[in-house]
Amino acid sequence: MVAVDLPSDDDSAGLQRYADTVVDAAGDRRDLIVVAQSFGGFTAPLVCDRLPVDLLVFVAGMIPSPGERPGEWWEKTGYTQIEPAEPDDDVIATFMHDVPPALAAEALKRGRDQSGTPMEEPWPLDEWPDVPTKVLLCIHDRFFPPEFMRRVARERLGITPDEIDGSHCVALSRPRELAERLEAYRPNPF
Repeated sequence: MVAVDLPSDDDSAGLQRYADTVVDAAGDRRDLIVVAQSFGGFTAPLVCDRLPVDLLVFVAGMIPSPGERPGEWWEKTGYTQIEPAEPDDDVIATFMHDVPPALAAEALKRGRDQSGTPMEEPWPLDEWPDVPTKVLLCIHDRFFPPEFMRRVARERLGITPDEIDGSHCVALSRPRELAERLEAYRPNPF
């Protein structure tokens, strides 16, 4: 497993540079499963278009459409109809309400800003990459509510998502359950 640190706070980095970072981190590995959490959904399919990937998994992930700017995603998916125009400024209540408090505090200390640069770039693929895809929604996600994610997955990918207990930051709140679910998705278990 490789956790990739995207250049999210670099104003010169856009979606292609994000994808370059993931491709570089993958190196010559094979049997790749790309997992995209939240905004990573705009990067992961770009990686799948460049590497031989066995599976793409969205975990509470944004699902892009060709030519769509990430900044347009909110309106085009109908998200702005279900959420206030300004997101809740209580990060823990919105994203990590079920994360142990000490871990949530540590995560916030390590957080970085997200540059607006990639929000303005059109998503560059003309069509979805030819890779098996799963969507895993978090049933206690206050940021991307389950009803919303079910609809977006169905409309954009024709997929009925799988569901897991947990908040938007399920990797912090339920790491074992998430790891087990991802392992169960592996196309060729060892």
